Amino acid sequence: QVQLVESGGGLVQAGGSLRLSCAASGSIFSINSMGWYRRAPGKQRELVARITFLGDTNYANSAKGRFTISRDNAKNTVWLQMNSLKPEDTAVYYCYLVQGGNDYWGQGTQLTVSS
Repeated sequence: QVQLVESGGGLVQAGGSLRLSCAASGSIFSINSMGWYRRAPGKQRELVARITFLGDTNYANSAKGRFTISRDNAKNTVWLQMNSLKPEDTAVYYCYLVQGGNDYWGQGTQLTVSS
């Protein structure tokens, strides 16, 4: 079993920065991919960024140039540094981990960006 615990959400003004953290625990394989999805009100869930155990990254177009995903394999932790935040970044952000054909999800953390 795998547990993911997110932290770092909150309220920030447009143009500000915030960092989300996600710590995984339990039966973690050395080969996995972690990342962040988000769901804004009235919208479908979308991938924000992901990173493999090798450090390869992918970003949504909306996140490129503003967000940076990173991880510490020894700590099974992934971070999402978000800069130049916009009101349209307001959403619940979910951390996920994929390994061995299974995916695991955190409970979500709310980010609200005020204009």
